[in-house]
Amino acid sequence: MPADEQPFPSVWTRPQSQRREQPALSREQIVSAALELLDAEGIDALSMRKLGTRLNAGATSMYTHVANKDELLELVVDEVYGEIEAPATGDPAGWQAAITRSAHSMRATLLRHPWIVSVLGEAGLAYLGPNVLRLSDAMLAVLEQGGFSLKAADQAMNTVVAYIIGASTSEAAWLTTLARSGQGEQQWADRLWPTALQAVEGYPRLRRLYAEQRAQSLSDTRDDDFGYGLECVLHGVAARLAPHADL
Repeated sequence: MPADEQPFPSVWTRPQSQRREQPALSREQIVSAALELLDAEGIDALSMRKLGTRLNAGATSMYTHVANKDELLELVVDEVYGEIEAPATGDPAGWQAAITRSAHSMRATLLRHPWIVSVLGEAGLAYLGPNVLRLSDAMLAVLEQGGFSLKAADQAMNTVVAYIIGASTSEAAWLTTLARSGQGEQQWADRLWPTALQAVEGYPRLRRLYAEQRAQSLSDTRDDDFGYGLECVLHGVAARLAPHADL
């Protein structure tokens, strides 16, 4: 069925091909090559033609599995989500710790593949992918076991994920800029420092803040900032569950 004739144009809603002959390429090969290309060159480098050249394959071999670039991105996004550690149930009182571990795993995964943050809102029905569904259901299970209703668990999960993606988007943009510059994070900071000091000369609080941060590792600072924000989000979510609890 052509993509423009599907009820919803998505790789997850398109019926699988009934061709009897074995296609020259597997879906796994196509997704793996696309992921390598995206990690190496970024989202702007991805095209069906370039991927075909990379695989030394014609369009027919690829179009057996994906109708277009949008469907390909749905598959690759789901492949990346397969790297995220899903939280495990078992301790109702430990839901915050379980969600925290999964949140840190999600952030680390997004930063390993920084191109992904630019397509998360555009990747069609990516949320119907098996790895996305696996992660979502596991998070809901942990929250439900921790005392949330299913609706409240869904709202809490969406809030936590929105924070992770929002924070990771800024970090990914920064890391992408660094990669393009060919400089290390600390090297970039050292070169920028005199200009930054001059810029905040008339702003006493920023000047003090910059001075305090000067000796800190930028990577450690990013880790600390993410952890602090995540803790605030989870405390807020917990307060909605038990408004009178001593948090």
